[in-house]
Amino acid sequence: MEICLKEIMTSIEGALGTALVDYTSGMALGTLGGGKDLDLNVAAAGNTDVIRAKTRTMEHLGLKGEIEDILITLAGQYHILRPLKSRSGNGLFLYLVLDARKSNLAMARHQLKSVEGQLDV
Repeated sequence: MEICLKEIMTSIEGALGTALVDYTSGMALGTLGGGKDLDLNVAAAGNTDVIRAKTRTMEHLGLKGEIEDILITLAGQYHILRPLKSRSGNGLFLYLVLDARKSNLAMARHQLKSVEGQLDV
């Protein structure tokens, strides 16, 4: 897990912080980056509610398929929530915060998907 979080921070341009989060409990299992203006533990807990709400809404609407990722766009940041698809990753999501001015959103999503494939929880 630590290796994957380090890879996210070093390979994705504009990465400000990342976390692996358990959305059943809202707890971050690991974090890297962040700082006084970006508390990844608080953000992980709050974004757990986003994942849960979207999952519930999809169930109520009878939508088939899985969430690939959820993008939250702020004035100067992108926040990407990516639920893990592997059996061992059930109930977990990767959380990535990007500096919108320094990052390429399409490349970041592609690289996050690649790192997800390497993650063994």
